[in-house]
Amino acid sequence: MNILITLLLFLLPVLLLLSWRRRGSSRKLPPGSLGIPIIGQSIGMLQAMRTNKGEEWLRERVGKYGPISKLTLFGKPTVFIHGPAANKFIFYGDSSMLANKQPSSIRAILGDRSLFELSGQDHRRVRESLMSFLRPESLKQYMGKIDEEVRKHMELHWQGKEKVAALPLMKILTFNIICSLLFGMEEGAEREKFLENFQEMVEGMWSIPVNLPFTRYNRSLRASSRVQDMLEELVQEKKVKLEQHTATPHQDLITCLLSKHNEENERVVTDKEILHNIMLVMIAGHDTSSILITFMLRLLYKNPAVYKAVLQEQEEIAKSKTSGEPLTWEDLARMKYTWRVAMETLRMVPPVFGGFRLALRDIDYCGYLIPKGWQVFWASNMTHMDGNIFPAPSKFDPARFENQKSVPPYSFIPFGGGPRVCPGNEFARIKTLVAIHYLVTQVLVGVMFR
Repeated sequence: MNILITLLLFLLPVLLLLSWRRRGSSRKLPPGSLGIPIIGQSIGMLQAMRTNKGEEWLRERVGKYGPISKLTLFGKPTVFIHGPAANKFIFYGDSSMLANKQPSSIRAILGDRSLFELSGQDHRRVRESLMSFLRPESLKQYMGKIDEEVRKHMELHWQGKEKVAALPLMKILTFNIICSLLFGMEEGAEREKFLENFQEMVEGMWSIPVNLPFTRYNRSLRASSRVQDMLEELVQEKKVKLEQHTATPHQDLITCLLSKHNEENERVVTDKEILHNIMLVMIAGHDTSSILITFMLRLLYKNPAVYKAVLQEQEEIAKSKTSGEPLTWEDLARMKYTWRVAMETLRMVPPVFGGFRLALRDIDYCGYLIPKGWQVFWASNMTHMDGNIFPAPSKFDPARFENQKSVPPYSFIPFGGGPRVCPGNEFARIKTLVAIHYLVTQVLVGVMFR
């Protein structure tokens, strides 16, 4: 009897281990192929994005594998997920499971201390510092400056022109607003040089990460280094001006971040974090607003009735102003229909194609295993253009957003959601509405639908 008990005690751990292994082996990876090591499906996806077929590429993948599949993107094994449940998992899920981690190729360009990379307390600390400048009550005081930049741009690049290239001009406008408002960098040779390097940096962010001379990625890395050098010099200048009391803590975003101190009088945000997050704000603020305004113009051109309603709303605001009087925060609040048009544009053409997270531990998701260390990839247009969520998704219909509560939860994510919602979404709203106001009341009126 004692021998039998001893034998059972010896075999029990072995049986438990075998049982655990059997259960572990049943945890299957999502369907799909990882493809060629390192490269995987990166080339195919990038080619699709450059030809505006990124959504089509992803839908073909969903049709083949379903709502979850594995692949390799930018050198790392990746799981692609989509749908409202996926959006909830990405933006509202447990932060101990997913980290906001970009591919190493993008991290090498933008730096490793931006909000794209930070998690937990570090993310909250830096985000709160950024929000102290970007929240609505802070941005109100800069309405005049934004209005001035938009007016100057319209007079220089749009008025009196028979033909214009909308997207490049919108990128110049949003860049100038960012430089003026966020960095205090006024017009001149320095801003032109900064723009040239910034554009070269952006061009290589979504490219094959091959760091060899003359590749787009290599040029982007070198441009990123030059941009950081220029920003570092700018930060040092701001430090000196703050010490000499010739600059104020809320003069621009840089002085705001430099002025943040904790109870021990220590700086809240480091110099490196300032540099990397300034670059992030530049990328986010530059592309999102310029793409949104450009496609709003395109969709207004194709929908005369919508254009007429926007024009009527904006003309009523213009009539309430004296000559040369800038727009105010209260004027923006009256642009309700115009912003619904912007929301519908964001649904159909989300400026951010998608993003990445990093699995911090093995995750069970929809019956599949997402292994620790793998990337998780999401794409915003997958729910935006889903006919089960938004009926007739290809139809441009601003009425969808008359009642925000009617929009299904976790389905409309142009600015993300939850604790990771874009901190610059209000800044984007201001730039968009001010630009559209002057475009439809001073530039396009009587021309667009002649």
